[in-house]
Amino acid sequence: MAATPTLLISALAEKSKQLSDVTVMQMHLEDADVLADPALFGHIRNRAFFASKSMRPLINQGHADYVPIFLSEIPKLFRSGQQKIDVALIQVSSVDAHGNCSLGISVEATRAAVDMADIVIAHINPNMPRTHGDSVIPLTAIDIAFEQVHKITEVPLPAPSQVQIKIGEHVAGLIKDGDCLQMGIGAIPDAVLKALGQHKNLGIHTEMFSDGVIDLVEKGVITNNNKKTHRGKIVTGFVIGSQRLYDFVNDNQQVNFLDIEYVNNIATIRKNPQSVSINSAIQIDITGQVCADSIGSQIYSGVGGQLDFVLGAQLSEGGRSIIALPSTAKKGEVSRIVEHLDRGAGVVTTRAHVDYIVTEYGVAALRGRSLIERRSALAAIAHPKFRPLLLGEDG
Repeated sequence: MAATPTLLISALAEKSKQLSDVTVMQMHLEDADVLADPALFGHIRNRAFFASKSMRPLINQGHADYVPIFLSEIPKLFRSGQQKIDVALIQVSSVDAHGNCSLGISVEATRAAVDMADIVIAHINPNMPRTHGDSVIPLTAIDIAFEQVHKITEVPLPAPSQVQIKIGEHVAGLIKDGDCLQMGIGAIPDAVLKALGQHKNLGIHTEMFSDGVIDLVEKGVITNNNKKTHRGKIVTGFVIGSQRLYDFVNDNQQVNFLDIEYVNNIATIRKNPQSVSINSAIQIDITGQVCADSIGSQIYSGVGGQLDFVLGAQLSEGGRSIIALPSTAKKGEVSRIVEHLDRGAGVVTTRAHVDYIVTEYGVAALRGRSLIERRSALAAIAHPKFRPLLLGEDG
């Protein structure tokens, strides 16, 4: 994520011609395009649990490997020994007075990787925020380290479009006072957060969050006081956004960065009442099947934590799940709500697990509805020019 140890990765790539049969395991990487250099082929093989922008072409061309797996399962993969880790490359904060560094803005599965690696190599970066939770790593647990000031990767969010603003308003209409929210990164989650200014006593238990949360904390909308686990605390696995966000989480005891095996565990999520998952999709068929990791057979992202939070939210008292997406793609030429998923598309969330689908045209409530009823409900929130086709009225 934003804690990608780019200096170590660049050094690894530079040395690649001296290496053979090296596997680089990774999730979403930022500023790591060097690993996609064809000059590394035959020396370094990328193995991605989530496809970042630079990895997509390699995966889809067969030059890198994609492992479909729930984010919550990756630490288990490491801790069980099923996936051996020889070396962990990490970026951490400066050493404190007690001899500890911090994993900073990205704990997720890095905690497990550090615990299980034979050798830990760390870039100690004074710019890395010091965070609370499972992020603490004693300097004595690091085998090799160097210290260098380096800018933390920022991922600023563009201003939401009118479509995204409308989606945010529809989703906000499904949120109740006291809800505990999970959301991802992007213009739609940000638009949702912007539309929640009049809500009260919201909580956050999420695998990640971005800048949109800060304003609601400062306004007193997010208090986390209705939560049963980690009451009064924001719980997350990582953050990614602007320097304002990194300053917000730095030494902030109100934010707990915890192991993603715990954060994304269904049993953990369901303990908080009124848990609400807000996720997106690439394509949804007329029965409610959700494709979120591929465009047809072409891998785009990863399984991530969507289904973990969908299930956890649905099992919590008063909880529910929301899938939000624009009605079209490719500048309005293609409907995202389709008769059939594209050939090879992966189903991340099944039609039996969907509560609400939201587009800029409204909300489709699917739980308890038959396939025929779903067709009508989903067609009603599709772009108008595609509705006849979805309803079988195109002649």
